[in-house]
Amino acid sequence: MSFPLSVPAAEQNPGDALEQRAFDIKGMRCGSCAARLETALSRLEGVRGARVNLATERAHLTVPPVLSQATILAAVEKAGYEATPVARNDAVQAGAQQSPDSRPVALAGVLTAPLVAPMILDLFGEHVMLSGWLQLLLATPVQFWLGWPFYRSAWTALRARAGNMDLLVAIGTSAAFGLSVYQLLADAGASHAHLYFETSATVISLVLFGKWLEARARQQAMSAIHALHALRPKVARLRVGDTDRDVPIDSVLRDDLVVLRAGERVPADGCVVEGRGDVDESMLTGESLPVPKRPGDRVSGGSINGGSALLIRATAVGANTLLAQIIRLVEDAQAAKAPIQRLADRVSAVFVPLVLGIATMTFVAWWLLNGDTELALINAVTVLVVACPCALGLATPVAIMAGTGVAARHGILVKDVMAIETARNISAVVFDKTGTLTEGRPQLVLTRAAEGAESGLLALAAALQAGSDHPLARAVHNAVASAEIPGLRANAIRSLPGCGVEGDIDGARYIMGHRRFMEEHGVLTGAWADDAARLEQDGHTLAWLARPRDGRPLGLFAFGDRLRPTAAAAVSQLKEMGVRTALITGDNTGAARRVAEQTGVDSHAAQVLPADKAAAVEALRAGHHVVAMVGDGINDAPALAAADIGIAMGAGADAAIQAAGITLMRNDPSLVAASIDISRRTYAKMRQNLFWASIYNVVCIPLAALGLLNPVLAGGAMALSSVSVVANALLLRRWRPVVPNGGKA
Repeated sequence: MSFPLSVPAAEQNPGDALEQRAFDIKGMRCGSCAARLETALSRLEGVRGARVNLATERAHLTVPPVLSQATILAAVEKAGYEATPVARNDAVQAGAQQSPDSRPVALAGVLTAPLVAPMILDLFGEHVMLSGWLQLLLATPVQFWLGWPFYRSAWTALRARAGNMDLLVAIGTSAAFGLSVYQLLADAGASHAHLYFETSATVISLVLFGKWLEARARQQAMSAIHALHALRPKVARLRVGDTDRDVPIDSVLRDDLVVLRAGERVPADGCVVEGRGDVDESMLTGESLPVPKRPGDRVSGGSINGGSALLIRATAVGANTLLAQIIRLVEDAQAAKAPIQRLADRVSAVFVPLVLGIATMTFVAWWLLNGDTELALINAVTVLVVACPCALGLATPVAIMAGTGVAARHGILVKDVMAIETARNISAVVFDKTGTLTEGRPQLVLTRAAEGAESGLLALAAALQAGSDHPLARAVHNAVASAEIPGLRANAIRSLPGCGVEGDIDGARYIMGHRRFMEEHGVLTGAWADDAARLEQDGHTLAWLARPRDGRPLGLFAFGDRLRPTAAAAVSQLKEMGVRTALITGDNTGAARRVAEQTGVDSHAAQVLPADKAAAVEALRAGHHVVAMVGDGINDAPALAAADIGIAMGAGADAAIQAAGITLMRNDPSLVAASIDISRRTYAKMRQNLFWASIYNVVCIPLAALGLLNPVLAGGAMALSSVSVVANALLLRRWRPVVPNGGKA
């Protein structure tokens, strides 16, 4: 299966070859940084689209191949940042997950604590005053050594004729520090001088602490990606001739034979050649139970072999494995920008100049009102510190990261952010039948013999269909194997497509097929007419077995497609969510009616051609419904594309998966309701975060301008706002899909 990295239609230019490139960015500090870099990259000649994500610290570009890497890197450097190309088409490399450095935060705390201690002791009636020169000695390394990244970033922003959060911090703390130095020198070190060293040091310490907490939180939000990277083993055991040898994972090639011992991770996608056992695919599909495997079955790289040794033949390696494609899909979803975020980006881009203007007006107003330059400066500093737009820039990216990450861990792959915004509004879900609500594998549900034991009839049917790969033949063979019925041998077997099969068993001629095939050979089925009509009305497919010389059937077989265990519960969950359900299938009316009755869908339609499926979806959309189409086959692709959002079953055809916005990694219809639920919760977190980030600035900036806040409280509140936004988004990591029995997965 493949997950193509397609270029959005809006970014395509017919006739141009475009490719996706990604870069890790260092030096971004707030939403204004991301917006400024995105603008700089968008202005490059040939760039069709540029997305910069503050939370993932990554830029994604859609560019023509002729645009050199050096040109892009130079543009990033000119904007004031560092970029490292990400080799997205190479073999998957395990992402380094380093913890953010806490040493600058700890050192800043140690140096700032003595400056703040007198203020705290004063609250308890203990009046302690540090020497002004000692305060200068403690505050200077905090301001100019530990705070140097703020100055560097601020200078870079000024060179680019733009502003960022660090510019606000640098100006604000420098003003407080400079005023303190002036007062200290003017009063010749007097202990009663009005000094604000503790203000500048505390603000820098709090901002550093807030940045450290943000980095820790972003690391947690990226845990889904890192967990997927970690699934790839570093070594594989190849079988060459009669010997096995360990090789680096990147040395495995397609068609190589790989030996898997108990407990080892599968290094590449492959097909079982020898052995039987259970494979744990939970990290890829969300399926908690091990999946039995036998020769001919597929295994996916990253899954864990159970208690038996297996020999597999590699069918996909490196970037072509399912694991690599899942990682790329999750990365794309986390890097994409939601429409709701674009407003926040536009606000962040103009926010810093606006705040600088408000701070200037605050200083002038206070100075004109009472002539107190010191008080005017402190209030202006408070405005600069409290207005940092970090929370606004993080509001939606961290929610997207957390939501798509937890969804991926439970087997729900979201192709892009538009899928989240669309899925939350779904009001109607259209299901395909075969392979979606049913298992898609016909099974023998009834055997009726005219005389004698049914086991004898099954043995004859299995002999006639020996070597056949027809779905009904497989159902017969499975039934014979389960019942452990001794086999018979047939000769001169001849398959007649669309009719049936014939062959000789023990010197007699036998035929097996549909009713018309029987009648063509003079076999009369009238005595079975009532039973046959009832079975067909219930949606079963019938096959007859006879000896033509007898002129009557020896027996009847009824085949049916078993309903998936969670199908009825899935429909019930959707109804509880207020979502209308429908079934559209190309199968016969009886089969459609039977599945509709068993699942409880609101409406159903049978014998519908693929093009008509798309038309039916369009009709629902015309009725003011936001429609999701759920399917797995090539014939479902037009309907998946016609729906507002397509949801593909992961074991389905590539065409269906490519046309869908959401892919379910295990064939469980209950994940449809789960997909809607996580989309609603993720979007709710985006809105909550944007509200709190915005209301924080709306409330705190006027308070700071009116002199009702001091810089220390402003610095603490600013750091707290960013951390609270990230922490709120990380609550999504506790989400679990509701399972059919009413619990949580």
